[in-house]
Amino acid sequence: MAGLADVLEWTRRQVASRVPKADLDQRDPDYIRDQLPGTWLLASLYFRADVRGMDRIPVDGPVLLVGNHSGGNVPPDTFVFTLAFCSYFGVERPFYQLAHNLVVSAPPLGWLRKFGTVAANHENARLALECGAALLVYPGGDYEVFRPSWERHKVDFGGRMGYVRLAREAGVPIVPVASVGGQESALFISRGQWLARLLMTDKLLRLKSIPISLALPWGLNISDLAGHLPLPAKITIEVQEPIEVDDTDVQDQAVHDKVIASLQAGVDRLAAQRRFPVIG
Repeated sequence: MAGLADVLEWTRRQVASRVPKADLDQRDPDYIRDQLPGTWLLASLYFRADVRGMDRIPVDGPVLLVGNHSGGNVPPDTFVFTLAFCSYFGVERPFYQLAHNLVVSAPPLGWLRKFGTVAANHENARLALECGAALLVYPGGDYEVFRPSWERHKVDFGGRMGYVRLAREAGVPIVPVASVGGQESALFISRGQWLARLLMTDKLLRLKSIPISLALPWGLNISDLAGHLPLPAKITIEVQEPIEVDDTDVQDQAVHDKVIASLQAGVDRLAAQRRFPVIG
């Protein structure tokens, strides 16, 4: 067992060493500006994007944007909201998004770093907020993004509350961002956490889910590491009222409950306006 443990630890270190260090200067406003017209055309025609409540985000200074997450490894909610933020506030306002190590490590996805995508960890998040940026986080991560499609309107962070401590330490407000539609871009059947434990990817890659879905072009899709072609589900996003986090509110659970309640209310409201899955 000791030999196996050593091998697992060596493999984990090798994987971690290949994750690019956060370089906030890799965000390229000129690149984003050049990409906005074409990508917004795609978002508008394919996902029929509808983003509301951007005026609820503070107009300057650092802010922690906390969203529910959907769509597997090709999450249209992140794509649409990033475009909306850069269009509304301008590409010069610093804006970063946290993503799984495997996303920022994949060579074909290097262009995401030009949009401000960095590896999801506390240090990177702290650096972004300290430089006065808006930071988008999805605490539910791979647990939430791979939930079964019949739970598509359930906000579930899997008990993760580290974002509350991050907001308190940085002295920034939390702005919940509710979205619907992303979990209709494929038919997600199972998170596959049992499969992740069996293959030990939870220890080696920080990958606690190996999801099972039906998705284009693969049909039966195991792991979603190669991504998929999302169905043209209508994506609707609504920014909620900011939630202040101060030193007197010492219970992370209390703040977390407020965030979940705000997001769930927003998701329920948006879901009630949908007539059919995918169509919207």
